[in-house]
Amino acid sequence: MSTTKGGAGLQGPRQVIDIFRILQGSKSDEDYNRKPVIVQGITGKFGSLHTRLMREYGTNIVAGVTPGKGGQQFDGIPVYDSVKDAVREHRAEISVVFVPAQFFLNAAIDALTNGIRLMVAIPEHVPVRDTLRCIKLAREHNSVVVGPNTPGIIVPGVMKLGIMPAQPFSKGSTVVISRSGTLMYEISHRLTLAGFGQRLCLGIGGDPVNCLTLIECFELIRDRDDVDSVVVVGEIGGSAEEQLAEYIISTNFRKPVVAYIAGRSAPKEKRMGHAGAIVYGTYGSAESKVSMFAKADVPVAKRPAEVPILLEKKMRMRR
Repeated sequence: MSTTKGGAGLQGPRQVIDIFRILQGSKSDEDYNRKPVIVQGITGKFGSLHTRLMREYGTNIVAGVTPGKGGQQFDGIPVYDSVKDAVREHRAEISVVFVPAQFFLNAAIDALTNGIRLMVAIPEHVPVRDTLRCIKLAREHNSVVVGPNTPGIIVPGVMKLGIMPAQPFSKGSTVVISRSGTLMYEISHRLTLAGFGQRLCLGIGGDPVNCLTLIECFELIRDRDDVDSVVVVGEIGGSAEEQLAEYIISTNFRKPVVAYIAGRSAPKEKRMGHAGAIVYGTYGSAESKVSMFAKADVPVAKRPAEVPILLEKKMRMRR
């Protein structure tokens, strides 16, 4: 498998790492569905707020990291100066990063070189060069980075890692992969109301370069028996959706897939919200993405409320 620029990462083959196993473990594990999590930037405004919300959902947050504040506690959670110190005490493999963009690379280096296998990168405005360095580090250390500029990951009923609200999501067998945070929430809510619970919802991030790509997400779930369908929430800009459509065709991806593309009415050559949401000529346009998805037999909803309707049709066709 290869990945390229345009909502993707560095070129070259990459081993697919089972993030389900990192997130939940095996049923024989003592901490099954209670895997320990570290929060980097736990004492900051956003880190502290979302640490409380993640804990309320059931996420097992065992430690926080803020350089210079080691030895303190936050709501009973011990705070360390580094991930190295936190991992030594708690053996966590998951971290959620809330540090400002200018400190992101140092936080990533601290995490990925000290045993973190899954890092969820919340910050926006991370320089592209720092993201590329992060991708390289993750490959070298056999780890996965989600983001940057991601709402995070939620396994409904188990844990949430990020800034998403809990209410839209319900437990089920559909995977939602999104470039947009708020649209991930809205479409998951629509799916929940229609009876399509989610196995996993993941925001790959809204930046031009993502550490985890759409194609890598599909590789992760293609052979899983507990996933019966996929919803892709794309947006204008880049070529990630076009590459995904080519992947679906070339690999004969079997699970039903439905998509939604945000920004259909956006003017060309004007950035809309995310740094990656910009169209140059026909490159990255909604028309280009819809056309490629049509070739891959992936119906594209015109509005979020249409997503569960199209998914139900695809599921009936499969039966």
